[in-house]
Amino acid sequence: MFHRRRGSMNLNFRAQRCQPFIVLGAFALLVSVCVAAQSSTQRAPQPPPERVTLDQAVDLALKHNHSLQAARTLILQNQAQEITANLRPNPTISWDTQFLPLFQPNDFTLDYLNNSAQFDLGLGYTLERGRKRQHRLQAAKDQTAVTTAQVTDNERTLAFNVASQFIAALLAQSNLELADTNLSSFQQSLDISEEKFKAGAMSEGDLLKIKLQMLQFQMDVSNARIARVQALASLRQLLGYESVSENYAVDGQLEYKSVTAREDDLKALALRQRPDLRAAQSGVTAAQSQLELAKANGKHDLNTSFNYSHVGAVNSGAFFFNIQLPIFDRNQGEIARTRYAITQSQDLSSEQASIVLTDVANAYELVRTNDQVVQLYQSGYLKQAQDSRDISQYAYQRGAASLLDFLDAERSYRATELAYRQSLASYMTSLEQLRQAVGTRSLP
Repeated sequence: MFHRRRGSMNLNFRAQRCQPFIVLGAFALLVSVCVAAQSSTQRAPQPPPERVTLDQAVDLALKHNHSLQAARTLILQNQAQEITANLRPNPTISWDTQFLPLFQPNDFTLDYLNNSAQFDLGLGYTLERGRKRQHRLQAAKDQTAVTTAQVTDNERTLAFNVASQFIAALLAQSNLELADTNLSSFQQSLDISEEKFKAGAMSEGDLLKIKLQMLQFQMDVSNARIARVQALASLRQLLGYESVSENYAVDGQLEYKSVTAREDDLKALALRQRPDLRAAQSGVTAAQSQLELAKANGKHDLNTSFNYSHVGAVNSGAFFFNIQLPIFDRNQGEIARTRYAITQSQDLSSEQASIVLTDVANAYELVRTNDQVVQLYQSGYLKQAQDSRDISQYAYQRGAASLLDFLDAERSYRATELAYRQSLASYMTSLEQLRQAVGTRSLP
């Protein structure tokens, strides 16, 4: 008994001594598994971001934008109303049975039903006068044409919004690249300044000024990153959130393309292309169709019916006709209203044509103004700002220029570059505005 207890105590003691080693071994195995998984994850190549061009962005928005898809259902609704407008009246059927011996069941015989009971069966149909169905169908088709032009105008507006937001994303991306380049360039100047300070060739106050200026470059990078993320998120909403991946990027750059078309030619093209003007013109046609329909509704329909009767063992037939006499109601109120609606539609169409011409004139002038601004930068101011910065940086690094001159040249160069990129973005946006004003993305 004593030996058994002693043996069990030895086993328990050994188990207690081995328990820490078991825990350490399990922990080491877990760490090795995590490290291996992390290393395999790090080694896994990341897929490159999906890049979207401007034309692709417009196509994606036209296909996947939910607001536009909802507007397109209006065309289908109008087409369904065309089916309703083209329907003919349903025929009517009527029947009755009279003089049945419900309270004398003993009289329910074939002879009684043949000689004493009465049976009637009638079939009626309404004959529409004034070609109402044809006028209803034409009015529905004209309204579908108006809705189609309005949806096309929604597409025009969406394309402009997508292009403007795409340009904003390009501007944010360009500003981020500029901020990164400026930060790297200024970091070299900061490193040289620290070496000069260690060698005793620069005061601590000047070094602190350069370090404080470094903060501005770092803030430029942070602000540019935020602007890029926000621009891409807003663009993704216009494209349709599920149409592109989360890590997509815009493919393109800020560039200058001159417009060679004349203003008069663009105005003439806009009068032919603008879908909102087509909608207004189609509205005149639709109003005229409503007038013709109102006149047709002023003619009352003829109700006809044929009745078969069985009375006293005799079978007979009868025709019935009825029509309203147009003494008081000739639909004269609706006819007068539709006449005024035609005048209203004509005035709205003329006003819309004036709006189109005004939009083209304003957009064309805006393009010319932004074109002149871009030309100013490209004519020499942009290169002069860069040369001034490079000269000041070279002179400062060799002790031939003061710190204030170098920092001033650096600020002027950064401001000029940012202003130039903004002018390019403004020019491209005004060009998109001119495309929207003309009603086509293919400008001369």
